[in-house]
Amino acid sequence: MKKIGIVLSGGGIRGIAHLGILKAFMNAGIKFSHVSGTSAGSIAGAFYAAGIDPEEGLNIFMKTRLLRFIRPALGSLGLISIENTREILMEYFPHDKIEDLKVPLTICATNFSEGNLVYFTKGPLIRAILASSCIPGIFKPIMIDNHMYVDGGILNNFPVEPLLDNCDYIIGSSCNHLKPVDKITNISRLMQRAGIMSINHDMERKAKFCNLLIEPKGMGEISTFDMKKAETIYWLAHEEALKAIKNSETFQELLS
Repeated sequence: MKKIGIVLSGGGIRGIAHLGILKAFMNAGIKFSHVSGTSAGSIAGAFYAAGIDPEEGLNIFMKTRLLRFIRPALGSLGLISIENTREILMEYFPHDKIEDLKVPLTICATNFSEGNLVYFTKGPLIRAILASSCIPGIFKPIMIDNHMYVDGGILNNFPVEPLLDNCDYIIGSSCNHLKPVDKITNISRLMQRAGIMSINHDMERKAKFCNLLIEPKGMGEISTFDMKKAETIYWLAHEEALKAIKNSETFQELLS
């Protein structure tokens, strides 16, 4: 039995694309033996690893509107708190242990106190998800063992490394593709595009470790918190995955 791993990038609400991609592979009969994710990729990965159908994962996002439960945090380290999502996530991850998931999951986060990268493979699941998704400057850092943790994408937005030694095939899912543009008239758009270009450069370097990379076109143009685009993101990514599965020689090898 071939061991197939999948790496899921960060990308805010664009991470819903991973759910569409996971659903396409599930329908095609592919089961993943290991999942590695950063930020939004850690949330999608946790749903999959817990045995939650990806389409149900989309419904959870739509039903709970996770961003609606984020409120201002006290103090100057962040504008809003991500802690309030914990109660929502507890409904879907009641055991709250990474090692109790049905599929091995690696969650990438940044130890902001020490300035290094951390991979969570055991221990509290929800705490690790929140740490991995905690965008600095927007969210208040998550405390774990007296250390501040923030978004894993700061140091590794495409954590393929944990899959390299224990998977025969690796599939990459990236949700930050940028289309060419000839002008930028909004400063926030300029900053967002610059940030995505930076993480994409790292992803492109690591893409060589993937046997198959799914990257829906133009996804990077969608704002990090644009919840209105959730269903569009899901189905565009699902369609892109279906095309890749149909046209990929690698996929035929996975089924052999």
